[in-house]
Amino acid sequence: MVPELADLLATSRVVSLPMTARFRGITVREAVLFEGPQGWTEFSPFVEYDDEEASAWLRAAVDFGWRPTPEPLRQRIPVNATVPAVPAADVARILARYPDVRTAKVKVAEPGQTLSDDVARVRAVREALGPEGRIRIDANALWNLDEAEHAIHALAPFDLEYVEQPCATIDELAELRRRVKYMDIPIAADESVRKAADPLEVARAGAADLLIVKAQPLGGIHSALRIVAAAGLPAVVSSAIDTSVGIAMGAYLAAALPDVDFDCGLGTVAMFVDDVADEPLVPVDGSIPVVRPTVSSSRLDALSADQGRTEWWRDRIRRCHRILEHSAAL
Repeated sequence: MVPELADLLATSRVVSLPMTARFRGITVREAVLFEGPQGWTEFSPFVEYDDEEASAWLRAAVDFGWRPTPEPLRQRIPVNATVPAVPAADVARILARYPDVRTAKVKVAEPGQTLSDDVARVRAVREALGPEGRIRIDANALWNLDEAEHAIHALAPFDLEYVEQPCATIDELAELRRRVKYMDIPIAADESVRKAADPLEVARAGAADLLIVKAQPLGGIHSALRIVAAAGLPAVVSSAIDTSVGIAMGAYLAAALPDVDFDCGLGTVAMFVDDVADEPLVPVDGSIPVVRPTVSSSRLDALSADQGRTEWWRDRIRRCHRILEHSAAL
């Protein structure tokens, strides 16, 4: 079902959330919230995505706002900290926003930085978490094959849980996985799932040991569950730097999976200075609850984007809605 465009626009609120540190090149995260029959939902594709890709995010918003969620199998979801590509000296400050979290995902391969910067950052995380902490790294597909192999060798002494999307292509992932198999460091696929025309291709190619799944880019909770089941690989549910509303979508996805073997990347509300929810879904005792947060009208007002950005997002909704209607008619 695709709701009428007027129903989406009637409750839409465009918000602009300042971040505690630069991430993915931004310091402010924009999102649109809608109120559907099931509650508040979110549409927040990154601004550089085209309408075809962004339409999957609108499908996810409809799925969460207009369709009942699967029955949760667990009530709390353990989460990881997210460490942007900050100097090593800033790591302790970042981790302080994630009390009692035992796992950290560390961004590496930042344009303009070096492998030495990555090593220093990961070393600082290991020192902060101690020997029992878990460290995973995320290169966002920015290494080539040889760079990835070299970097994994340099970072392996810090006991990596897995390496997320080290290279861009499935062929590169498969070859890298073959090269580092003796090191027993798993390869995880993110962009090769959520940005692929066929999200199952990476599993069929044997190019990854586990999948990173995100509810919004994959078209919603029900679509993501089908992909995980068909892939037959362990899955880590992660966020797309959502507000608490989008994080709740991810939490319900994680709660519906038969197994959650890894801490999920759903602690990213800690990256915001402020949030739309009365009780933001930030980690407490290393986890977040599986709940739909109450959205505060006063916070929506305080975080409202300016008129120009609001109209930009409303136009984007119109274009993506046309794509959904066309798909539904086929």
